[in-house]
Amino acid sequence: MAIRSDGKIRIGIIGVGNIAQNAHIPAYLRQPDVELVAVCDIKAERAEEVARRYNIKHVFTDFNEMVKLADLDAVSVCTWNNSHAAATIAALEAGKHVLCEKPMAMNVAEAEAMRDAARRTGNVLQIGFVNRFRTEVQVAKEMAASGKFGEIYFGKATILRRRGTPLGWFTDPAKSGGGPVIDIGVHIIDLTRYLMGNPEPVRVSAGVFAKFGDYKTKAVSRWKALDTDNLVFGVEDLAGGVIHFANGACMIFDVSWAANIKEVPLLSQVFGTKAGLNLDPFTIYTEDEGYLVDETPVVERGNMWDAQIRHFLDCIKTGRTPLASADDGVAVQKILNGIYDSARLGKEVTL
Repeated sequence: MAIRSDGKIRIGIIGVGNIAQNAHIPAYLRQPDVELVAVCDIKAERAEEVARRYNIKHVFTDFNEMVKLADLDAVSVCTWNNSHAAATIAALEAGKHVLCEKPMAMNVAEAEAMRDAARRTGNVLQIGFVNRFRTEVQVAKEMAASGKFGEIYFGKATILRRRGTPLGWFTDPAKSGGGPVIDIGVHIIDLTRYLMGNPEPVRVSAGVFAKFGDYKTKAVSRWKALDTDNLVFGVEDLAGGVIHFANGACMIFDVSWAANIKEVPLLSQVFGTKAGLNLDPFTIYTEDEGYLVDETPVVERGNMWDAQIRHFLDCIKTGRTPLASADDGVAVQKILNGIYDSARLGKEVTL
């Protein structure tokens, strides 16, 4: 991309719901070389309100029209999951760079079409695997690259909510594509695979369960999307299983929105021949002089949303491949859809 004379990158936001208003827009505004120039949402009133609040010039209800803007360099796609592919491909083909929220798409065919569009156009496509940008994760990756952990052969990935099913589009499979697997499971599965060195997934065996739905538990709050009309509960509330990789490593995972179990906000562990890692709390399990030792690196945590946006902007300026690439998005999409396929078929599936 030719850098403008003022050094600014002009950004548009497609879909201005919660993730855009609470994460993407604030992170962009904290970057000195960004100008927010356009917003798009299927609800005109919402798009106009966000534009007024942040003094954004252009307002659209159709992303196909927004991406035609000459005064636009890149977009964040923050729509429902069922629009990720269409919005991303339209932006890429219009010459814009794209940061697409997770999950990459609704299925593998859509994800591959997005990746192919990025390859064909030569534009940057980064997937919103924001946990890769945690400071402690980058420290752990540096240690892994130096051989600290030896061969990493096993991983554990867990996020368990006791009663945390959101209200809104998340539970409508036509809009989301799935429940906690595709909402929060995508984060912990991608994060653990990343710590394991991004091995290629080849097989999945999983169980998926829908037992709670629209529960009526008292004295617990429900997170709400901006739109909670026409509620549909057609997705799972818990899933678990094992993912096998081409290099012989494997990962076990369990995720839930609702389960009668102690909550686990985030558990990512990797097991290596020289040392193991627990991400939170950040601890390394190893040996020193023949003795078992627990090491606790001191890491000042930064803002992972800011780091993700900064990386996206730097990739636009340099042309380098994003840390969370389209290939990574496709690999994780294969895992997600493989989980659902395995549960539906009642057997292990090949990806």
